[in-house]
Amino acid sequence: MRVVVGAGAVGTAVAKLLAEQGEQVKVVTRSGAGPDHSRIEKVAADASDPTELSRIAAGADTLFSCGGPAYDKWATDWPPLGASLIGTAQATGALLVTTGNLYGYGAPTHPMTEHDEERPNSVKGRVRARLWADALAAHRDGRIRTAEVRGSDYLGAGAASFFTVGVLPGVLRGKAAPVPADLDAAHSWTYVGDVARTLIAVAKEDSAWGRVWHVPTAPPVSVRELATQAAAIAGVRAPRLIAMPPALLWLGGLVNKQAREIRELQYQFRQPFVLDSSAAAEKFGIEPVGADQALRETVTHLKGAV
Repeated sequence: MRVVVGAGAVGTAVAKLLAEQGEQVKVVTRSGAGPDHSRIEKVAADASDPTELSRIAAGADTLFSCGGPAYDKWATDWPPLGASLIGTAQATGALLVTTGNLYGYGAPTHPMTEHDEERPNSVKGRVRARLWADALAAHRDGRIRTAEVRGSDYLGAGAASFFTVGVLPGVLRGKAAPVPADLDAAHSWTYVGDVARTLIAVAKEDSAWGRVWHVPTAPPVSVRELATQAAAIAGVRAPRLIAMPPALLWLGGLVNKQAREIRELQYQFRQPFVLDSSAAAEKFGIEPVGADQALRETVTHLKGAV
């Protein structure tokens, strides 16, 4: 039996893929939401309660961490959730495989690899780096078994990322879209289905534990290129993107919570932000889905949700 914490785009993809492979799955969310499948049991619970999560995960082979607190509550809510995941893995003996991200590396000067030093330059980056450091320390102490899988900004059905939330809706409406970014900087975009495949592949291979893996990711594409492709897929006019100066984003953060939360991460979009995922591609034989296919799924899902 496998336990998946979180039912966002990644958690849903992981649960569905496991169920399709014949696994029994429990999906844990506060609301009891999750994908429908005969092999998936949806459980309403607070995953930051280690006693409750350990009860739910009793007998599980693997605990997949695929959720997380609201963006503006990372500093306060991630530490107890991370501690609960580690405590549950220790209490149940389940392997803990975590969905991470690239924030812990800080501002890159080259394509990011799993061997790069973690030098977070943001509050959220420090939170993510601490979570992995705690899990890795428990692994090295022999208290748990764990690994972390990291991707760049997501594309795919239900994906929530800078592009899908902040850029794509305006493109699909044919409106001018102000974007706080260098519109032509190379940027890696990771498909949520590839995140799910990598999480499951890591879980199945004990030689992959005790380290970080980058999700096999297609070659980088700029925001302008991605928006142009999205408009073509949707059959709308070419996007009118406007590069927003950093100062305007900072001012916007005074009144808009979402703008306030992304201000410290501006480095990711003001310069090349490229992921080297060759190690996982070679290890697990995963060929990443191309940006065009991932974007087509993203657009189709978003249009259907409107």
